[in-house]
Amino acid sequence: MKKIFNRFTLIFLASLLILMAFTCISIAKEYEIAVVVKIAGIPWFNRLEEGVIKAGKELDVNSYMIGPSEADPAQQVKIVEDLIAKDVDAICVVPNDASAMEPVFERARQKGIIVLTHESPSQKGADWDIETIDNKKFGEANFAKLAELIGGEGEFAVFVGSLTVPLHNYWADVGLEMIKEKYPKMKLVTDRIPCGESVELSITRTNELLKAYPNLKGIVGFGSLGPIGASEVLKTKKLGGKVKIVGTVIPSHAAPYLKEGLMQHGYLWDPADAGYALVQVAKILLDGGEIKNGMELPNLGVADVDPESRNIKFDKILDIVAENADKLGF
Repeated sequence: MKKIFNRFTLIFLASLLILMAFTCISIAKEYEIAVVVKIAGIPWFNRLEEGVIKAGKELDVNSYMIGPSEADPAQQVKIVEDLIAKDVDAICVVPNDASAMEPVFERARQKGIIVLTHESPSQKGADWDIETIDNKKFGEANFAKLAELIGGEGEFAVFVGSLTVPLHNYWADVGLEMIKEKYPKMKLVTDRIPCGESVELSITRTNELLKAYPNLKGIVGFGSLGPIGASEVLKTKKLGGKVKIVGTVIPSHAAPYLKEGLMQHGYLWDPADAGYALVQVAKILLDGGEIKNGMELPNLGVADVDPESRNIKFDKILDIVAENADKLGF
C-alpha cells in the first residue's frame, strides 16, 4: 500500500512539474507590445490596428494600439511615458515629432524595452524603424503624377499632417526637389500646409487656397484626410477635375471621390501590413532573434535591412484609382 501511495505521489509531483513548466512557457510567450499612433480614431490608424490585433492573435502576444485624440506630440510623449511606467515589453511608435520622442525613447531602452518606429526612417533613439515602402520613390511618385495630370506646368500646393511629421515632410522634400529639376514651369504657391490629418482643417485650407490662388491647378496631399477634405471643397464648388488632387488616402474612403473625378490618384501601402510588421519584429527581438537582410514578413515579402541606419525596408506601394479603390479590401 505504501509503495502504491509513493508511486501516486511521484506521478502527482511529476504531473505538477510538467504543468508548471507549461505554465511558465505560456507566461513567457505573453509579451506586451504597445503600438502608439499619431492620432486614434481615423480610418488610416483603424486599419493599422487591424494588423496589430491580427499579429497578436497569430503570434501569441498581447498587442494593442493606442493614440492621442489629436495629432499632438506632447500627448504622444505622455502615452509613451505611461507605457514605460507600466513596464511593457515593446513600444512601437508612429511619431508626430521625431525629435520630441528621442528623450522618452532613451528612457524606454534604458529599462530594457524594445523601441520600434514606423514612418520615421531617420529616428534617433529607436532600435529599428520599419518602412513598408521605398520612401524616395513614394514621394517622387506623388509629385510626378501631379505633374503628368497638369501638363508639367502651373501652380500647386502641398498638404502634410504637420510640419514635424517625419515622413510627410521627407516625401515633400524629395518630391519638390524632383519638380524643381524636371518641371521648372510648375510653381509651389506657398509653404507646405499642415492640415492632412483633419478633413475639417483641409476643407478650410483648400477654401483659403482657392481664394488666394484662383489659378491653382493641383494639390498633393500627405496625411490620409488631406485629399478627402480638398475633394469635398471641389465637390461643393463644382470644380471637380479643374484642380487635380493626388495623395495618400484610404482606398474605400477615396473611392467615391475618385469615381466622381474629384480626386485623380492615390498612393498608399496597407497600414495593416505595417501594424503586423511592428508586432512581429518586436517579438523577434524579444525572443532574441536576429534582424537580417533577406528576412521575410507576411504580405510584405523580402526585407532590405540596413544595420547602420537601423532601417527595415520593403517596397509595397499601392496605386489607388477609380477602378480598384473599392476592391483593395480596406
